Amino acid sequence: MRSVETHSEEETSEAGRAFAVELHAGDVVLIHGPLGAGKTAFVRGLAAGLGAEPESVSSPTFTILQEYAGTPTLYHADLYRLSPTETADLGLDDIAVEGVLAVEWPDRWSDAPTSAVSVTIDDRGGDDRLVVIRRDN
Repeated sequence: MRSVETHSEEETSEAGRAFAVELHAGDVVLIHGPLGAGKTAFVRGLAAGLGAEPESVSSPTFTILQEYAGTPTLYHADLYRLSPTETADLGLDDIAVEGVLAVEWPDRWSDAPTSAVSVTIDDRGGDDRLVVIRRDN
């Protein structure tokens, strides 16, 4: 487990970029945090660290799933508007095999892999965040 304190959206993105060097195809990153905590900013950093265009990363709340060409490909899912039953129909397990899968609102994915990395972003007020990364495998 590691913790990183950030004090701006850019620093939250940088925490994601620094972590991305540890990721490989097949890795799943479950990103927890309240609305506005910086989950998408963290994913923007993951994209940069994997060689994708970070500027193209946006919250996929309405599209559900976005794909960013990197090495490996980054898949970004936002399950905020879905029920666990709807999430089960997405085939996230199949997508995860092809690249790195970052999932916002993972509590809606009842079959998330136990080997997934857990990232929790705690809003400390203002622009301050505490990013906690847990890789139990």
